[in-house]
Amino acid sequence: MHLSLVSGKTRRHAAAGLVALAALLIPAPVASAGQAQSEDESKVILLDGAKGAEGIAAGEGSTFFAGDLVTGDIYRGDIHKDTAKKFIDAPDGRVAVGLKADTRNDLLFVAGGPTGQAYVYDTDTKKTVKTYQLTDKAAFINDVALTEDGAWFTNSQQGELYFLPVDDDGDLGDVRTLALKGPAADLSGAFNLNGIAYSPDARRLVVAHSANQALYTVSPRTGASTKIDGITVPNGDGLVVKDDIVWVVQNFINQVSRIRVNFHESTGSVREVITSPHFNIPTTAALFHDSLAVVNAKFGVANATTFEAVVVDAHPHH
Repeated sequence: MHLSLVSGKTRRHAAAGLVALAALLIPAPVASAGQAQSEDESKVILLDGAKGAEGIAAGEGSTFFAGDLVTGDIYRGDIHKDTAKKFIDAPDGRVAVGLKADTRNDLLFVAGGPTGQAYVYDTDTKKTVKTYQLTDKAAFINDVALTEDGAWFTNSQQGELYFLPVDDDGDLGDVRTLALKGPAADLSGAFNLNGIAYSPDARRLVVAHSANQALYTVSPRTGASTKIDGITVPNGDGLVVKDDIVWVVQNFINQVSRIRVNFHESTGSVREVITSPHFNIPTTAALFHDSLAVVNAKFGVANATTFEAVVVDAHPHH
């Protein structure tokens, strides 16, 4: 997501950041590559009762989880149904930004934004397994990616990532901080690292850098980063990676770019620009076979009272 500089540890601060958001960004021109998706192919799923939205994650089958940015509550829905219901009532003071579901271990990992925290929930019991204070430095814990051995979190205010180990039994370890090297560590913008995903084939993390309008690969072992050349991603937010394809949600320009990446050469090319008349400042996406569920955050939208996920074709012309 892309927020103005947010401080404090309560939902009021998070909400105040949303009000100030519109002044931070000037929407960039819409890219012309690819084709727009036709209007009748989108499906809208209401997050019933949500006061905000930002993160979405694929669960088992066609199930998804979405977070209420303002309250930290977690919603659960199905991409084939019209509404998603509140699933976890989060304690006061939490916010929910990016999230990912570890379906093997029935765990849900949630980025805690300006709190500097991460939350782990048990999706069977709906209970909090553990709360982690990832850093005591300036923080906006923005998004999370899962690998075969744990969860990685971004911080939009620091040039570092946080790794939370998860063993084969689903037991959680101690958080480690990985200092980034190279261009992904750039903190010259007001808002820097954003979305994160993992490529098992390349054994690299992929991060979106909002200020630099760029994607970088990161070695999870050394923190070394490399720019993916050949592409520019204005308003880059959440990421999805599968094989050699990276989908980038571009919030204020209401689109998702499907990019083919050569991880060996660190180059990419935009193959498709996915749009929908139902996109309204989308932030993150979850992949279900040939569909993407994309959540609308509606940053800066006056009097927004409803929040929803929009299901679109992940490969609209293939």
